[in-house]
Amino acid sequence: MAHQASNISIKNKKAFFEYEIIESFTAGIVLLGTEIKSIRAGRANLTDSYCQFVTGEMYVRNLHISEYELGTCNNHVAKRDRKLLLQKRELLKWQKKVKESGLTIIPLKLFINDKGLAKIEIGLCKGKKVYDKRESIKQRDAGREMDRMMKA
Repeated sequence: MAHQASNISIKNKKAFFEYEIIESFTAGIVLLGTEIKSIRAGRANLTDSYCQFVTGEMYVRNLHISEYELGTCNNHVAKRDRKLLLQKRELLKWQKKVKESGLTIIPLKLFINDKGLAKIEIGLCKGKKVYDKRESIKQRDAGREMDRMMKA
């Protein structure tokens, strides 16, 4: 069966405002049958989710995937921990960076690739200070003002 490229892309807008993204990486994610159906319906939320190492493996926590409407008693739990599929050397590299420099790993985007598989883009992030957030707001407002001037 040939899969079509999907336009499902769920972004964590809060992460781009709250954190400075240093490095990003795309990983696979272990899902149940009803979870992938909910993602394809666009019913997932990355806000407040984060990644954590548990016994040498990386899990995404607080990722909310709504229950599938047509699911039966076999439906999934909306906010369970989901394992990320990364190669061992990538896991070790990111684990080392998190331990030594106090950075955090945040899911940035959840999407369906051209093969029909769910992928998650994770970012190595550093928290922004309050004045950095103000600067982000100023830049966004300036961009909007420029767009208004160009259209007028």
